[in-house]
Amino acid sequence: MNVKKLYDKLSELIPENLREEWDNDGIMCAQDYSAEVNNVLITLDVTEEIVDYAISRNFDLIISHHPLIFKPLSRLTEEDHVARKVIKLLANNVSVFSFHTRLDRVEGGVNDILAERIGLTDIEPFGDGLGRIGNLPEEKILDDFAETVKERLGADGVRVADAYNPVKRVALVGGDGKGYVGAAVAAGADTYLSGRIGYNVMEEANECGINLVEAGHYFTEFPITSYLSALVSSLDGNAYVEIADSNAIKLI
Repeated sequence: MNVKKLYDKLSELIPENLREEWDNDGIMCAQDYSAEVNNVLITLDVTEEIVDYAISRNFDLIISHHPLIFKPLSRLTEEDHVARKVIKLLANNVSVFSFHTRLDRVEGGVNDILAERIGLTDIEPFGDGLGRIGNLPEEKILDDFAETVKERLGADGVRVADAYNPVKRVALVGGDGKGYVGAAVAAGADTYLSGRIGYNVMEEANECGINLVEAGHYFTEFPITSYLSALVSSLDGNAYVEIADSNAIKLI
């Protein structure tokens, strides 16, 4: 299957109309739309290390969640780190697709997978359809819930801000979800989980009446790589698909 055909098939399942207006995703770079795709590397981020790995292992395509190009490039020179990656990719005929906020919003995407991973049931959208809210099978105290989140996501640490609610109805947004705390309260959640919420917001958890759990941007979104891998394999059973860990942030 060639580059353009695979992108079009993926976009049928992850539609472009789900993308936030401020977002930039889709085909990030491609030297030749007609080039055959035989080897696909799945990653959360297109770091330079990932680019070098893809080139050294003869991958034809990288598929990421976070966009390779988010802001417009004013020049293509090696001084700019994003431009430098694009130059390398084009010189070695490696294409890049990024599926960002539309993959957060789509049914079965980032936030549905996160909700299922932490054990929620009766899952439904909240917060303009991007977030998810659901119920735990059994009520938990916050520390026990946080331990479950840490274990099931493989997170290196979980921050909690306690509003002294039993944990039963949980809202969530993978990645940076600080802007959805108010929507989680309005949706009736007693607890809100995201990758990053931030100091000022978490300090006010008790005042807002909602437990807040911050489990790391990377860890709340990394499960989507398995979804993307399975999706590509279902569309092209002949393609070799590999998942790469792009996390460059370590907790000491």
